[in-house]
Amino acid sequence: MSTIPSALFVCVHNAGRSQMAAGFLRALSGGAVEVRSAGSQPADRINPTAVEAMLEKDIDIRAEQPKVLTVDAVQASDVVITMGCGDACPIFPGKRYEDWALQDPAGQGIEAVRPIRDEIEKRVRVLIAELGVEAVA
Repeated sequence: MSTIPSALFVCVHNAGRSQMAAGFLRALSGGAVEVRSAGSQPADRINPTAVEAMLEKDIDIRAEQPKVLTVDAVQASDVVITMGCGDACPIFPGKRYEDWALQDPAGQGIEAVRPIRDEIEKRVRVLIAELGVEAVA
């Protein structure tokens, strides 16, 4: 068994919020956390405005692709953070679940996405501390 903590971020399309959260966790944990993201109804591609917003923070998520939520991904994760997927996320005993109520960046311009991105960053920094990992930046 791995002693590295793991987190799964889930939103409906896995194109905006969950991808930004995963990008922040990868960057800020310096690889000390295993990071997954998925969606209950994945989009065809990442939200380009979310990509732009993350690039402003020097985090490049352009290579990421929306992925479908699987039972295996949930089972393999210590913490499951949902962002609007509702009942689509399977529940397993012993897992830590959080629901982050965040505005959906879909169809929003960069001015509307920046505050969502910044709120995600704040929450990811708290998560890193709760997982007992030191943020690298």
